[in-house]
Amino acid sequence: MNSSKAASLIRSRAVVGAAYMVLAGIAFALVNVATQWLSMTLAFPPAATAFWQYGFALVISLPLLRRLGLSAMRTRFPGRHVVRVALAALGVQAWITGLATVPIWQAIALVMTSPFFVIIGARLFLAEMVGLHRWLATLTGFVGAMIILQPWSDSFSAAALLPVLSALLWGGSSLIMKDLTHHEAPETVTVWLLVLLTPINAGLALAEGFVLPSGTALWLLLAAGLLTALGQYLLTLAYNAADAAYVQPFDDLKLPLNVIAGWLVFGYAPSGYLWLGALLILSASLALMLKEAGAGDAQP
Repeated sequence: MNSSKAASLIRSRAVVGAAYMVLAGIAFALVNVATQWLSMTLAFPPAATAFWQYGFALVISLPLLRRLGLSAMRTRFPGRHVVRVALAALGVQAWITGLATVPIWQAIALVMTSPFFVIIGARLFLAEMVGLHRWLATLTGFVGAMIILQPWSDSFSAAALLPVLSALLWGGSSLIMKDLTHHEAPETVTVWLLVLLTPINAGLALAEGFVLPSGTALWLLLAAGLLTALGQYLLTLAYNAADAAYVQPFDDLKLPLNVIAGWLVFGYAPSGYLWLGALLILSASLALMLKEAGAGDAQP
């Protein structure tokens, strides 16, 4: 590959969108470690975790709000923002509740059903073209997740289904986000999420029993808030750079990222075929990126 072709590949919107999605995955993997430590080690209530995590994310984003001014909240589609944030909030609650009992690697493998919801929704509601290579990449990533999970050898509890529910809810939220990025700036989409999540999560936390964090819990929640704000902004940039159906398979990379994080921090180590599944996921994502970057069919 000559230097001009390499430079063109790096500048491709396909590569940019993929890079933003991978960076978002790294941020959210660290968030998952913090939230699982809060729930499983410190017994911090899930609803309170969600409230403080996104509350701190909003506070951390205040300098951005001040710089952008009220113009950051200006929108022609307030209803879409509300529905998107409501789906995201319910997904967060299902996810954090699931993490209280399900190891990170298992929860992530279950949430890998999200690309199916997103790709089908992108075809039905956003009229995006979903070519054979996109279907194959998504299916390959899902097969890799199933190899790691080995559901045929595990006994599933009701709690294990919570990550699937969160996948469905987040898939709907992602589709609305993609639609909004056609009309509004990434900063507006991110700010609306952070502003609306706080009162929704506050109501859920009050219903469960409000808890004030201190000590280690406080520091973990501060870190989770910072990484959440960063991850949400990177996610918005990814959907702004390329088709939802294209960037979604790169979300599969969160599986090996979270498996490694869970192993290093908690000692969770899925047996057997971890690396075979991870190789399938990585190979599918890389092949899809190179094909779309070369064909130039990833649309902003």
